[in-house]
Amino acid sequence: MKKNSKIRGFMVVEVLVAVSIITVSILAAMAVAQRSVHVSRQAFHSAQSAFLLEEGAEVLRVMRDNSWANISSLDSGTDYYLNFSGNTWTLSETSSMVGIFTRTINISSVNRDSNQDISSSGTDDPQAKLVTVIVSWPEGGATVNKTLQFYIFDIFS
Repeated sequence: MKKNSKIRGFMVVEVLVAVSIITVSILAAMAVAQRSVHVSRQAFHSAQSAFLLEEGAEVLRVMRDNSWANISSLDSGTDYYLNFSGNTWTLSETSSMVGIFTRTINISSVNRDSNQDISSSGTDDPQAKLVTVIVSWPEGGATVNKTLQFYIFDIFS
C-alpha cells in the first residue's frame, strides 16, 4: 500500500511539472507574438511616414514649378500644413492630419558667404530656401518624428 501512494505522489509531481512547462511555453509564445505585432506596426508606420515625407517634398517642388512666389512668400520659421482641395495642394497654418500622422512643413531662409557657398552667416539668398518636412505620429505612448530636409531653388528665373 505504501508503494502505491508513492507512485501516486510521484504522478502528481509529474503532472505539475508538465503543466508548468506547458504554461511557460504558451506564455513565452504569446509574448513573442505580441512583440512581433508591435514591431510590424512600427515598421508599417515608418514606411507610411517615408511616403508622406516624399509626398511633402514633391508637393513643394510642384508649387515651386508653378511659381517661385508660392515658396518665397512663405514666412520663414512658420509651420505650414498641406491640404488637398479642388485638385490642388495648398499650404495652411491650420494643423491637419493624414490618418494618425501630422505632416509639418517649415521654410527657412538660406544665407551665402562671400564664395557663394551656403553657410549659417552671410547674405540672404532670395532664390533659395531650406525646406524641412516633419511627419510625426503617436507610437506606444510617445511621439515619433521623421524629418526630411532639402534645399529648393528658383530654377526658372
